[in-house]
Amino acid sequence: MNRTRTAALVLAAAAAALAPALSGPATAADGGAYLQDPSGGEKSMKSKWTKDDMHKVEAQFRFFPSIQYKTITRPGPKGAEEYERKIGDPTTLAWEPAYEFAWSVADSQGVKKVLTTKDGKQVLVLHAVLRDARRTEVAQVHEELKNRPATGRTKIPGGKRIACDTGTYTVQWSVTRTGYGTLTGSLPWDSSCEQWRTAFTPKNQGAS
Repeated sequence: MNRTRTAALVLAAAAAALAPALSGPATAADGGAYLQDPSGGEKSMKSKWTKDDMHKVEAQFRFFPSIQYKTITRPGPKGAEEYERKIGDPTTLAWEPAYEFAWSVADSQGVKKVLTTKDGKQVLVLHAVLRDARRTEVAQVHEELKNRPATGRTKIPGGKRIACDTGTYTVQWSVTRTGYGTLTGSLPWDSSCEQWRTAFTPKNQGAS
């Protein structure tokens, strides 16, 4: 196998290893990675009954850190400089979190906590706050939903960039079904970008 062909294969392998990191500038590279409260699977929910045990609200929260960065163009390795490729620029790394809420509302029909239905439209309030180690609020999302189904899920973009390596944060969240009750929770998040800087070293980006 000639030198140029070998270099091309090396570049292809490097690009595949970093996908979707090389898909374009200012894109999220951590795919569907998230933190969930309560921990567990897709159906893991926190729950709360109203005082009369006739109405039940359930909720789940997911925090998507979403690493963001831009790409730069670099020539191929020695002997195959024409094989240009886009690589991640570690100087542009930053977080841009998103917040996902799931809910389920049920009503008992005649017998407490026995027979439930999930009918009708719901009024919900979704809220999340991101706080730094000093408990200072650095980001917030708040959304009021009307005429929503009894079971649903929605993702809200945070709209604010968080610098790398700025410590451990706490995400506080709540889901309120108007007239029924509020479910709350919190989870920690470490803003370290070390793994991404490692991925963006010349060695890991296919440099010779």
